[in-house]
Amino acid sequence: MSDLETVQNKYRGRRVTVVGVGISNRPLIDFLLSAGARVSARDKKSREELEPAATDLEKRGVRLILGENYLHGIDEDVIFRTPGMRFDRPEFAEALAREAEMTSEMQLFFEICPCPIIGVTGSDGKTTTTTLIAEMLKADGKRVFLGGNIGKPLLSEAAGMTPSDFAVVELSSFQLHTMTRSPSVAVVTNIAPNHLDYHLDMAEYVAAKENILRHQGPGDRAVLNYSNAYTRAAAAKTSGKVVFFSSREKPEGADAVYEEGGTVYAGGRAILSLSDIRLPGRHNVENYMAAVAALDGVVSPAAMREVAREFGGVEHRIEFVRTLDGVSYYNSSIDSSPTRTIAALSAFGEKKLLVLLGGYDKKIPYEPLGAPLCEHAKAIFLTGDTADKIEKAVTASPAYRPSAPAIYRAADYAEALLMARRVAVPGDVVLLSPASASFDAFRNFEERGNYFKRLVHAL
Repeated sequence: MSDLETVQNKYRGRRVTVVGVGISNRPLIDFLLSAGARVSARDKKSREELEPAATDLEKRGVRLILGENYLHGIDEDVIFRTPGMRFDRPEFAEALAREAEMTSEMQLFFEICPCPIIGVTGSDGKTTTTTLIAEMLKADGKRVFLGGNIGKPLLSEAAGMTPSDFAVVELSSFQLHTMTRSPSVAVVTNIAPNHLDYHLDMAEYVAAKENILRHQGPGDRAVLNYSNAYTRAAAAKTSGKVVFFSSREKPEGADAVYEEGGTVYAGGRAILSLSDIRLPGRHNVENYMAAVAALDGVVSPAAMREVAREFGGVEHRIEFVRTLDGVSYYNSSIDSSPTRTIAALSAFGEKKLLVLLGGYDKKIPYEPLGAPLCEHAKAIFLTGDTADKIEKAVTASPAYRPSAPAIYRAADYAEALLMARRVAVPGDVVLLSPASASFDAFRNFEERGNYFKRLVHAL
């Protein structure tokens, strides 16, 4: 019997509730119904907000519990938690005390996936690294399924996968928090303060990231950033083979990935030249190193070089938008933390930037952003909940001098962009790099980035 059949039998006839009726959970509901489970779905939204999906689900036999009290009285056998909701809510605790089982859509995928899973997490760079790994596998002729936190649930595709395929999944701390399985290849790009509005503290956030490693076996591989204190220490959390990478130093280990003389090496073998890499910035060199470490021995160096020369990047990550009147505009809306913005700033070398910053406050420290902005920014344009924190980080930096950078306040990004256009001169770069989440004004960073691009094209 296959893992798929075993898991289907596990849910047949059982009472299962799915928390969240969003698009990402629809494949999960489909799977549970096909397995013969008795399914309920819970969501804070009203029936009117969920139509026509609500009517469709009820026609298929799903019981809906909607509105403000959607978590009251959970009495099902199994709870599928949506990633953005903490596992320790009182309603869940009561259900678990009654011996209910809690799991997730990603956990279920790991249970039924028949092929090797390469999982990528990290505070920064995980989407680019995940995409690079998938592109390298494709360039080498492998059949690849790309998904997870990168935007596509893979559960509905698991039945069509074979053992010779590869599943490449991006994993957030929210997804990893309660996982009891790990991928055969686990990549942690780096760890820095993030999502402290969700996690109780930094220790819990780090532990959630480390969960990608905890359930590995001796035949698995853990790819870790040697130059990041958190990821270097995480090597103790895995039973798999540790492969370190670093763009700053030569890590320990015979299989380490490092840069020397403009060439990236893996295990002492030249893999690709830095000149091959089309993406700008030292942080993207590290993303390539992580991908090389994950695939060394699986994908040919020729395929890795092909991707390096052709891959133009992922949308909203230092994405070129247009040049107008000699000024270049870039969208890096993905930069939802100071460390991401610091990496984006350094990607432009010595060029002075006009940077648009600010947004939702995730309760993370902004002090480390002060000096890099003083070094790289000609002017900064602040808006949103974090504007005060960013300005304080800049003015408190020993590198700050009055008007270096110049600091402007704007009501929103539309006003900030118009201000930047007035200040910019030919040869300048205007960069959207918020260093903050988007939720004070947008649904997500994609919406924010697309809004910025529309504004730029309308100038």
